[in-house]
Amino acid sequence: MCGIIGYSGESNAKDIIIDGLRALEYRGYDSAGLTVFENNRLRTVRTTGRVNSLNEKTAESIRGKQKCGIGHTRWATHGEPSERNAHPQGNDTLMLVHNGIIENNNELKENYIGKNYNFTSDTDTEVIAAVIEKEYKECGDRIQSIRKASERLRGSFALGIVFSDCPDTVFATRKDSPLIVGRSSHGNFIASDISAFRKHTDKYCRLNDYETAVISKNDIVIINREGRSLSPTWHTAESRNDSADIHGFRHFMLKEIYDEPEAMKKTFEAITDNGLPDFSKTVDDDFFRRINSIHITACGTAYHAGLLGGHFIEKLARIPVNVCVASEFRYNDPVTDKNDLVIIISQSGETADSLAALRLMNSRGIRTLSVVNAQGSSMENESDCIIRTHAGAEISVASTKAFHVQVLVLLMIAVKLALVNGKITEEYAKEILKEVQNDFTYNIPDILQRSNSILPVADRLSVHRNVFFIGRGRDSILATEASLKLKEISYINSQAYPAGELKHGTISLIEKGTPVIAVVTDSFFYDKMKSNIREVKARGACVISICHRNAKEITEISDEVILLPEETSSLMPFSASTVIQLLAYHTANALGRDIDKPRNLAKSVTVE
Repeated sequence: MCGIIGYSGESNAKDIIIDGLRALEYRGYDSAGLTVFENNRLRTVRTTGRVNSLNEKTAESIRGKQKCGIGHTRWATHGEPSERNAHPQGNDTLMLVHNGIIENNNELKENYIGKNYNFTSDTDTEVIAAVIEKEYKECGDRIQSIRKASERLRGSFALGIVFSDCPDTVFATRKDSPLIVGRSSHGNFIASDISAFRKHTDKYCRLNDYETAVISKNDIVIINREGRSLSPTWHTAESRNDSADIHGFRHFMLKEIYDEPEAMKKTFEAITDNGLPDFSKTVDDDFFRRINSIHITACGTAYHAGLLGGHFIEKLARIPVNVCVASEFRYNDPVTDKNDLVIIISQSGETADSLAALRLMNSRGIRTLSVVNAQGSSMENESDCIIRTHAGAEISVASTKAFHVQVLVLLMIAVKLALVNGKITEEYAKEILKEVQNDFTYNIPDILQRSNSILPVADRLSVHRNVFFIGRGRDSILATEASLKLKEISYINSQAYPAGELKHGTISLIEKGTPVIAVVTDSFFYDKMKSNIREVKARGACVISICHRNAKEITEISDEVILLPEETSSLMPFSASTVIQLLAYHTANALGRDIDKPRNLAKSVTVE
């Protein structure tokens, strides 16, 4: 889970690489480094911490103009975060940057490289460099040595490589980790994400597994696994928007919460027509017919969106749905049928576990549909069909607006499935869509205007080390997402339970003053939730309820209340979701946390 950039051209390579790494820092921020050609010799600078630290260090040690180099921002997988383990890694022959994990790292180190090699880091990346060096010394051909080394590697990798005897040229290859090539008027690029060079060009092509790219100032050569040159397929990135600008907000997370109404509006307009779901740009209506069951798989917050999607589909379309964490999905050897549909959800479209699930289903010939936010992603290329969300860039590690639009798309899929299979009328479908519009037009903006009213509750939570969330039905899923949000950015230990399950063991942890946050947005469960709230209050809990203004009996028995707009459909989770995100944000802010870059986490999880 790292950011890679490489450049060869007329401009100052160091500055371009540093700038690109800043755009990629959401992918990893425990260390950073770069290698550039200075007077035709390799110069490498590495540092722990953020890209700003690397910028300061290179300003002191590298001066003048460099035309070529590679850079990296790291999220550690092999070896602790330290300067010795930062990338680039290498030897006198070459330096390289790496995204991914090499599973036969120790085997290569012991049985292929041998004990005479002096390793200076704990990384699997340095092992890759040693393998390429050995192959290069044997065959004398750089591209062949990269290809031969790649065949020996087991795992995932995206590599940017510079050879000490080949100035002003960057080599690149990949397997199962994203890597793209860009071309501009002043030079050419490699990167793990187009954001790294989007300021310079909107032209890019994707490398496929085991293809090798050779990037120089005036040329881009792509060579396949068999050694044949290929003609790159060039794509044009979508027009840039200002999603990556913070616009005066203290943190990107808060800014992205405030982006939710517009992100939902853009996504809604892209997938609806005449008041009904319309996916015809990417998915034909026949695709949604003759489905026996549906599997939904995703990770983290996207998994919680999938749980809500499964809830909607079963409620509206009456099709059985299995929702599984992607890291478990393929290892569970899921029972599938030719008439099943598998839905994969990922903000980046590069999440390693979700990609593995997609590829397993493709190998079985099962229909696949991916819900993604990123243009040109692996999932977009490998799925039978895709539905794009329109959240724009999401910089903060904690997902907010991406979650909203994922849930929106899944709700629209549920409505479409129900319509094409005759389970609901068009009139009812239009009612649902009208309520979605009301949520992003009126209800969520109302909550955002009242954001400061959540501050007293956040201050109360910030002094506790343990928090519980409870809910029923859809609210149980929202409680689970609320617990994750609080954990990942505030570092407060929180747990979420279906409200009826708490008394089957976990209620023993409730003691005087323990915060219990009750998510109560579905009137169907009001009576049951009243009983559950009273159960925890009898054990001394401080109950904070998130409920609608008309849930008077809930408000009367709660210690604190965060009010939502008047209740609409039991299908609408969006307003409550915005509240739980704001609650997590304000709690973390009260604790002085690094909200956009929480410890140990990275945005795009491209390793298993």
